[in-house]
Amino acid sequence: MTAATDSTAGYDGFIGWVLSLMETLGEIGVGLAVLIETFVPPIPSEAVLPGAGFLAFEGRMNFWLAWAAATAGALIGAWAWYWIGAALGRDRTRRLVGRVPLMEHEDFDRAEAFFTRWGGMAVFFGRCVPLVRSFISIPAGVERMPFWTFSAYTAAGSGLWNGVWIGLGFAFGPAIKPVLEQWSGVLSDIVVVAILALMFWFVVARLVKRARARRVQPVEQ
Repeated sequence: MTAATDSTAGYDGFIGWVLSLMETLGEIGVGLAVLIETFVPPIPSEAVLPGAGFLAFEGRMNFWLAWAAATAGALIGAWAWYWIGAALGRDRTRRLVGRVPLMEHEDFDRAEAFFTRWGGMAVFFGRCVPLVRSFISIPAGVERMPFWTFSAYTAAGSGLWNGVWIGLGFAFGPAIKPVLEQWSGVLSDIVVVAILALMFWFVVARLVKRARARRVQPVEQ
């Protein structure tokens, strides 16, 4: 009984923290983890949701309640970004994006054009794309997409995404358990390094782009 109660104690690093959070708070912890991921995009849900499926495989939580909590967390986070976009409006949102370090007005323009072209499908499929799923709600709010239509597409896309990753964690539980027991610390380091590498790539790519733009810009007389 003691071993079962302390089933995540041997897991290290980021993975151990995620499993501990979800086991301590139960299904609510799954929703909280997804909500945090919505506002802190470098934390990938792909590294969080399989943990919920694994705990469901272990009998530590209910699969369907974990899925419902994850979808609710994603929906609440999307609502927050939606209302931020709606409150700020197009012009102020575009100005703010341009003032964020290494962001450009063109980033907002591309997101707006993408949403304008695809509408609900942009929201639905955007929920399945890293980074995009956090911010696709902003142009939806700016364009004042009907709130319940937005909510329906968000819930559908998030539900599909969450179901896939929680399902993978559940289905591969027998294979995942011995790997996590031996390598959770190493895997956690790999996840962190991958996140930092992506952030570094983004920063370098933006700095190179700006340096090139300055070189080709005509010298003002």
